[in-house]
Amino acid sequence: MGDTFAGAVSKAPQDIEKSALEHVWIHTTEWVRVAEEGGLHVFERGEGSTLYDIHGNAYLDGISGLWVVNAGHGRKEIGEAMAEQAGKLAYVSSGSYTTVPAVQLANVLADITPGDLNRIFFCSGGSEAVESALKIAKQIQAMRGFPRRYKVIARRGSYHGATFGAMSLTGDRKEEYFGPFMYGVHHVPSPNRYRNDFGLEGEEGDLMCANYIEQEIIAQGPETVAAVIGEPVSTSNGVHIPSPKYWQRLREICDKHGVLLIMDEVINGFGRSGKMFCTEHFGMQPDLMTMAKGLSSGYAPIAAVAVSDKVYDIFKEQKDKSLAHLLTFGGQAVACAAALKNIEILQDENLPQQSAEKGEYVKNKLEALREHPTVGDVRGLGLMCGVELVKNKETKERWGKGSEYLKTLDRILNSKGIVTRVWDIIHVAPPLVISNEELDRIVQMIDESLTEAEAMFQNEIGA
Repeated sequence: MGDTFAGAVSKAPQDIEKSALEHVWIHTTEWVRVAEEGGLHVFERGEGSTLYDIHGNAYLDGISGLWVVNAGHGRKEIGEAMAEQAGKLAYVSSGSYTTVPAVQLANVLADITPGDLNRIFFCSGGSEAVESALKIAKQIQAMRGFPRRYKVIARRGSYHGATFGAMSLTGDRKEEYFGPFMYGVHHVPSPNRYRNDFGLEGEEGDLMCANYIEQEIIAQGPETVAAVIGEPVSTSNGVHIPSPKYWQRLREICDKHGVLLIMDEVINGFGRSGKMFCTEHFGMQPDLMTMAKGLSSGYAPIAAVAVSDKVYDIFKEQKDKSLAHLLTFGGQAVACAAALKNIEILQDENLPQQSAEKGEYVKNKLEALREHPTVGDVRGLGLMCGVELVKNKETKERWGKGSEYLKTLDRILNSKGIVTRVWDIIHVAPPLVISNEELDRIVQMIDESLTEAEAMFQNEIGA
């Protein structure tokens, strides 16, 4: 390290990029490739649905960061609320005390979450929320007199976070680096109307997936199963929208066998699906619900687990026990102030309803992309849409994550001025404040990019 003040780094774009390559560990970036081929993006500001890098280039944010910035970039009112709270009080111990904004936020969340999800445990991020939900579920089962209920059933293709317990639940986990994972996790089929594991179509296939979970509970022994966890709509697994009967059936199964149901709304929540919470589409409520990302629209790190009254009541009955879990920054006051102002914006501007309307608009536009030889399916709910890419439409053969075709398509899209994620799915999930004109531009850029990439890989398509 030099002797100069750390903040006195050159503001020249090339110096900032050099510093980024030398010091910032961006989580999923392949540094050698970026250093040799370029493609590093350092963003300086944002406004609405648009990001601006340090060179002044504008990009439409087609994935809201990572399904995070629901209220849009550059909301000064959120920053002002955070500054005001920081000037009063930023932190007290989360183990023994709380703050005014934490109380206010808990009250708001209890009011807007479904049913009797009235007890709020605050965390710093989505992975922490899932870890916390796991520990809450296991302790509650033990306090109920079932200490052997430690197993958790999750779904194939799911994503629940990157901390160890959350990663153990995640379907696409890195066994070669981090295994063996948490003992007692079992994965089952997830709703998928494009490639159903049982060869069934529509609602029938969804219900088979739900019934399979009951068979897994029985096979493991109900007396050993603590919880079932799933995202209402799994974005990592391709944005497949299940029938409400799937979740209603799963609710019945969990009640029948004394298993707690955890719904992971970290990505789905706060207007993304066209309702404040995606759970509302399915006519039921879970025992525990995780939330993060859109809770503050990314303006501060904050997450939470909402727990139903009937589940939390065990702590009222056993007054000598508390939750054997804490997090230093759970309910940090400035983060709570950001979340409060963010939720106020979502409600005042009716952004969940805007998401429903704009989601239907863009999904109809995206349907035209089915004419491309590599587009197998288009689906979505609210501003949580996906275009599934295939190598062969007839066989539904995948390209596979990391294929040259997908990498090329990603680069072309980026060069046209859109930030998104291209795996087997092109995700279309912009901030909820996006305009229809901007949505038109996104669809146009995807259309043009597909045409260019398909021309380069025409010998592999349909093979």
